[in-house]
Amino acid sequence: MTPSTPAATPPSRTLALSRRLFAYRPGLFAFNLFMWALVHVSPALLTLAVSDVFGRLEEADALRRAGEPGAGPLIAAAWVALGWFALARLGRFGAFYAAFRAFTELWYTLDALLRRNLLGYLLTAPGSRRLPDTPAEAVSRFRDDVDDVAAYTEVWLDSLGIALYCVLAVVLMARVDPVITALVCTPLVLMIVFVGRLSPRIRTYRRRMREATARVTDFIGETFGAVSAVKLAAREEPMIAHFARLGETRRHAALRDVLLTELIRGVNVNMVNLAVGLVLLLGANQVRGGGMRVEDFVLFIGLLPRLTGSMGFFGDAIARHRRTGVSYDRMTRLLQDAPGNTLVDHHPLYLREEPPVHGQPAPALPLEELRVEGLTAHHPDGSGVTEVSFTLRRGEFVVVTGRIGSGKTTLLRALLGLMPRGGGRVLWNGEEVADPATFFVPPRSAYTAQLPNLFSDTLRENVLTGGDPERLNRAVRLAVLEPDLAQLPHGLDTQVGARGVKLSGGQMQRAAVARMLAAPADLLVFDDVSSALDARTEAELWDGLFRETDAACLVVSHRRAALTRADRILLLEGGRLTGEGTLAELLERSPEMRALWAEEGVGG
Repeated sequence: MTPSTPAATPPSRTLALSRRLFAYRPGLFAFNLFMWALVHVSPALLTLAVSDVFGRLEEADALRRAGEPGAGPLIAAAWVALGWFALARLGRFGAFYAAFRAFTELWYTLDALLRRNLLGYLLTAPGSRRLPDTPAEAVSRFRDDVDDVAAYTEVWLDSLGIALYCVLAVVLMARVDPVITALVCTPLVLMIVFVGRLSPRIRTYRRRMREATARVTDFIGETFGAVSAVKLAAREEPMIAHFARLGETRRHAALRDVLLTELIRGVNVNMVNLAVGLVLLLGANQVRGGGMRVEDFVLFIGLLPRLTGSMGFFGDAIARHRRTGVSYDRMTRLLQDAPGNTLVDHHPLYLREEPPVHGQPAPALPLEELRVEGLTAHHPDGSGVTEVSFTLRRGEFVVVTGRIGSGKTTLLRALLGLMPRGGGRVLWNGEEVADPATFFVPPRSAYTAQLPNLFSDTLRENVLTGGDPERLNRAVRLAVLEPDLAQLPHGLDTQVGARGVKLSGGQMQRAAVARMLAAPADLLVFDDVSSALDARTEAELWDGLFRETDAACLVVSHRRAALTRADRILLLEGGRLTGEGTLAELLERSPEMRALWAEEGVGG
């Protein structure tokens, strides 16, 4: 089984998840069920009324031709029945309007619940995790698969009313002529069986189409982020050719999916035409021969199109059920190890009012000592860190250094719970941290990655990210961003563009540093954030932190500005801690440290 092909959700599982989803607003769901049942059943009653009008008119015409009295009251009764028909018809429009409004509310409520559960688990789940597929694939699941599941609600809302209509129509028609009724219903039942046989192919085509769409979306996103690199390499034509191949693959996958859908729909339409043709041939002959009254023929013709369409609905419902199973598969894969019903769990939704503002989590005891014991973490290719141990105390400035690939970033990510660790433990003031991913957040810890991610928003919003505006000026000053604000067109209100593309590398790094300093934290973790800074700016950055904060700082760096200020240096080689001490101590006893210090790139 490939990573992109999750195990299929069994039909029973699809039903169980859907029932749990529909139970979120049981009253609204029940109201929708009742209103749509009324909308779907009412045409049978209206057809029965029209048939009665024709019956009365036929009877009145027979009395008139025979010269017998009583034709007048029958005609008057026909007019009364026609009036009731018109009134009921208007009432059906009103019922449809109310049902449609209720359906719209239910659709968007369930749609919002699915998206809330997807995003909520990805953001707050314990432990470390990464997306199983690309970000573009995740967006596709938030968009297309959520819409498919929410739209599946329509099948269930229509099913009761359509089933009642089919039963009522078959009973009324069978009372008139059971043979014609059986001939009409047989091909419709065969059509449902035919669609059921196509179910595995329906699932396969829908999954392939969604995967091909995600690959196209992912390629577009990566291309936008690498426009400059593509131009510098003069690789525009190969990129366009590759995009064309992806598009062609998606076109074939979408074509198969659409053709299968249209095949099912075409079978439904042809069954309608076949059934109507049978009634016209058999019924008209019986009317001409006197074996069927006009009102019965009108009843058949009035009930038949909707009956065939309704029975065709169940064939289409089977196909939609299979496609919904595919959507559940894809969203479950996105949630990875989530409990079974996480996707459809019930949580408050604030669709008409502002959600409550949650305060900061209860602060832990201020950091006095962070102890790492035997920390081990490896990537699938075998690289990583093995049995690293060290201690970091409040107010200390500890630098992690080493060559590229020595495990510096891996050490930080494993410590903070951003990737799974294979062994060891982390202790905060002597207490073991059970779930680092949820523990190492403000006000305990703040982190800036080597390649920071900025949002396509203003610089101000990127720094604050919903935090306290009163901390903005201090964060900007400590991050040495103030000199850059005068050069930006709108200062803090400058739009930084997608992923900060409108800022220089140094500005992006310092904006990320300002973001981490905008929230109080006892532990500040920097992953080589000064690599794009000049020596003077970097010196100002570290001096400001020394001067205005007593937080513990854990810094990945190979630059002299950080190494000379370090209280201690942790030297990594091949994923192992081979040296620990001050700069002077390591330069004296470690050939590796002397080599790093002497290299041209160390000078910053």
